[in-house]
Amino acid sequence: MTENKKIDELIKIRKEKLQKLKDSGVDPYPHNYNPNSSVEFILKEEKKLIASNDLVSVAARIVSIRKMGKALFINIQGEYDRLQCYVSNKNMDIKEESYMTLINNIDIGDIVGVEGEMFYTKTNEYTLRSHNFLLLSKSIRPLPNLKEKEGESFNSFDDKELRYRSRHLDLIANPKNKEIFVKRHLIVNSFRNYLNKNNFIEAETPVLQPIYGGANARPFTTHHHTLDEKLYLRIAVELYLKRLIIGGFSKVYEISKNFRNEGMDRNHNPEFTMLEFYESYSDVYDMMDFTEDMIKFVVKEAGKKDISFDNNIINF
Repeated sequence: MTENKKIDELIKIRKEKLQKLKDSGVDPYPHNYNPNSSVEFILKEEKKLIASNDLVSVAARIVSIRKMGKALFINIQGEYDRLQCYVSNKNMDIKEESYMTLINNIDIGDIVGVEGEMFYTKTNEYTLRSHNFLLLSKSIRPLPNLKEKEGESFNSFDDKELRYRSRHLDLIANPKNKEIFVKRHLIVNSFRNYLNKNNFIEAETPVLQPIYGGANARPFTTHHHTLDEKLYLRIAVELYLKRLIIGGFSKVYEISKNFRNEGMDRNHNPEFTMLEFYESYSDVYDMMDFTEDMIKFVVKEAGKKDISFDNNIINF
């Protein structure tokens, strides 16, 4: 059986499970859920939650299931970490028939809401004992083949081509990769904060332009039907920012999406983010000094001092 046929078969089985849940009166896609905690908080506050016996509720994705008779041990994945949950109708106010329908039709990949208190199992594993277990979103497509042993993932989603083309699956299978996106968010905001602090005005300039310019690159071409006019996706924001300088703004910048209809490789994407900033009455040396100070600020804000690049350590 080919990989696509296997997936099609799994999707068919999951759709059948979805229908069974609907037929039994379970809403597989409720509108909202209001957890009072997160996987990360529960793991951080282990001693406090064990001592207090407080009820916690959390929403997360199932990444592993172990059945033990009518009971389940499931691992749920939050933003970065995983938490074990114990699910049994002995601890829940639910009819056995409804409970069995629910646990027989959930899968890895489903998102669930779990409410209960924390305890230690006989093997001393920190675990959430469920008093309320809700299906929040039934997953129809299977996840990549995720396996775990003694807390370590193996056979994870590690094909680079597939990972980059299916980032959502990569982030589920390799949650630590979210740190890349968080770091990027911090870096972009640090550039913005530095420019704002130095009295630059952030502008938004047209993405669709009748005449493209500001760089030497081939543009993407489109057509505006109402105007019956050929337009181009911008290749740079330079010309429009300079018009603002002409208009009387002394300092302007834009963090923009630009587009170039040219070759692609590991370092060149047809759609990319660019920062451009302009200041009246300054020359190239003023802008070099300003850029150097800005880069130092951003690196510091990102919590770094030394960065490794091309096997060289760069100290900022």
